[in-house]
Amino acid sequence: MPETRQVNCAPESLCPELDGAPVASERDARIPDSGAFDAGLGGAEFLRWGRACVAALERARAEIDGLNVFPVPDSDTGRNLLATVRAAVLAAEAAAGEVVGAADGAVGEQARIAASRDVDGPAQQVHRYAVAMARGATTGARGNSGILLSQVLHGIAESTVDQGLTGETYRNGLARAAALVRGSLSEPVEGTILTVLDRASEAAHECPRSGLAEVARAAAEGAARALEQTRDQLAALRAAGVVDAGARGLLVLLDTMVAVVTGDAPTRREYPPAAHTLRSGREEVAPEQARYEVMYAITEAGEGRAAELRSRLAQLGDSVVVAADGAGGWTAHVHCADAGAAVEAGSATGTLRDIRIEYLAEPRAPADPAVAERAGRVTAGFVSRCAAGGMNLAVDSVRRSASEPTTVADDRDVPMYAAEPGVVDRGVLAVAAGAGATGLFEEAGAVVLDAEPAPESAALLAAIRTMPHREVLVLPNGALPAHELVAIGVAARDAHRDVLLLPSASMVQGLAAMAVHDRARIAVDDAFAMSEAAAGTRWGALRRAGERALTMVGTCAPGDGLGLVGHDVVVIDRDTHAAGRTLLDRMLGLGGELVTLLVGAGAPDGLATDLARHIGTVFPGVEVSVYSGGQRGDLIQIGVE
Repeated sequence: MPETRQVNCAPESLCPELDGAPVASERDARIPDSGAFDAGLGGAEFLRWGRACVAALERARAEIDGLNVFPVPDSDTGRNLLATVRAAVLAAEAAAGEVVGAADGAVGEQARIAASRDVDGPAQQVHRYAVAMARGATTGARGNSGILLSQVLHGIAESTVDQGLTGETYRNGLARAAALVRGSLSEPVEGTILTVLDRASEAAHECPRSGLAEVARAAAEGAARALEQTRDQLAALRAAGVVDAGARGLLVLLDTMVAVVTGDAPTRREYPPAAHTLRSGREEVAPEQARYEVMYAITEAGEGRAAELRSRLAQLGDSVVVAADGAGGWTAHVHCADAGAAVEAGSATGTLRDIRIEYLAEPRAPADPAVAERAGRVTAGFVSRCAAGGMNLAVDSVRRSASEPTTVADDRDVPMYAAEPGVVDRGVLAVAAGAGATGLFEEAGAVVLDAEPAPESAALLAAIRTMPHREVLVLPNGALPAHELVAIGVAARDAHRDVLLLPSASMVQGLAAMAVHDRARIAVDDAFAMSEAAAGTRWGALRRAGERALTMVGTCAPGDGLGLVGHDVVVIDRDTHAAGRTLLDRMLGLGGELVTLLVGAGAPDGLATDLARHIGTVFPGVEVSVYSGGQRGDLIQIGVE
């Protein structure tokens, strides 16, 4: 029989850190006395609920992962839910002005926050934070369960428009969430989070009292009863002897709402993991039909186009979710055999970004080198087609199970080291150009592959194999195209090593990622935090034209100063200093708190000083860090955080 435990939501158990970064205010993590917020939550209390959810999911992660047998038994539902809620809370904190890691002396920012709080009443604050949390969850969603959970948050956000979060709006929010979750799926399956969310909503509406405490308790108890029944509603769960993992995660959030509102945490069973791993949650689906998990975000697509995409993805595979992000965009998810077709279906619907692909290997499937080799060829092929079509693959990862052997014949010469118990055996490999930049990465704890001259795929693959770590995080820093990186990742993984390639397109993005690197975290959380830091850094470069060429802003002549944002030329000026100042105006016009200038070997004397002085004059309050990179290509590489 499952053991009984008390879900501890006392203040000391709440995680005072989100993935290694301190929450904006530790006092906001305190749980109130019983009944303190029965009439409804204010903005601060709503943020407290989000932070408490992060802490509760952190504690329940291993349990939820152990329950994960449907739709794919890959034991990552707990990690996916945790990553999704972390992204949601970070977005809400940003909306509240309590950005994690903000400088203590940011007086101007604090004044702006105070002013916004003076304008917003409690209800408006809750709605603003709820909308931010929902959108953050959608854009940061991981896996099928993460997208569905984001729709729960969207339902709550929609219900708080006029009255904030009260007993009545919580009821309405759960009902709306249930409708959004079902509407986002091409083939709803009972005995999952759908059923449990329905029962939670029904229990909330049947509650005879209207206070938030009573409604929250009723919803959580209804979900708990429904969760117990899921093992009898779905054949895959019944065979494994477990309840649904995603539904268990939903119950964590509902219980945490009870704890925040009343101060009393519900007591729940701790469910044991599956007794065995199933091949698939649907016996009628052939093994080839669930080889890849594909996710991406879509913009410039209406409701009708999203419905068409949902239907098309259902023809390609299963576990299809196409969910709205609340800002006119969509997030799509599918398990299918042809990842390229899934991406192309999305590109026919709208503009794609944040594409993620994972190879879904069965945890206990027989080792088959041919399967792994075929996966690498297929993945590299479709990524190459996407890149040729101008599609931006912001995040690409292909995962193999630990049971599959490497497809590289000469891997026997690679040294392998087993980590001591309790020690995370992880290393970071960064591609860097210039002695100064190399030193910066090495000081931050990375092993560096020299990017001058530009490395070929074989060199990066060899460098990964020589890393004496079980887990290797790779910062390519723009050295190789996406399709080559995906192929390298597939070839580098084996039974002894997991490799995660992070989406850093420049050295300044790589340095931002290294600033949040924490070996104490599990690899997927560390990679997520580092990827978020890299993605949150806008980057540009100041170069000198070597020949006459046509750019998107006109024709440049040899010797002209070129200002680039990403890979696009946006400034041409004969005066290199003037080009740099104009480039900074363009980049900081979108906002920014910290500018990093990485000075190249060919930068004229005084250029970095001139640009730093310009930032201080035109953008007072923006912090500037200047480093000697020594790279030969860019006169100065610029990062804006």
